[in-house]
Amino acid sequence: MSMTDPVADLLTRIRNAQRAGLGEIDLPASNIKHRICEVLREEGFVREVSRSEDGKQGTLRVVLKYDEGRRQSKPGLRRYVKYTEIPKVMNGLGIAILSTSKGVLVDHEARKQHLGGELIATIW
Repeated sequence: MSMTDPVADLLTRIRNAQRAGLGEIDLPASNIKHRICEVLREEGFVREVSRSEDGKQGTLRVVLKYDEGRRQSKPGLRRYVKYTEIPKVMNGLGIAILSTSKGVLVDHEARKQHLGGELIATIW
């Protein structure tokens, strides 16, 4: 199976597991997926994130507590925003995740640091 968009796959797996009522999911690890899951945990959208190494790619375990997420930037159509253009998600009830020059940040942190970047996903 060839995977062209691992971030969309991550968000879809989390969304599908939540809709199916699963308590946790395991998925192939990567640094970007691990950091996105850490942002989701820090912002209260997932309960817990852990990474285990298996000598190969490793596995991320995500304990769920999640509503909805949508991939914004796609491999064929990247979406970049200035810090003044970062969207307010659900009037501030949700979050936007951005990839900036200082790493993967949540919307309010990117605004505070005056950093724009690639809008990866919006979560609510």
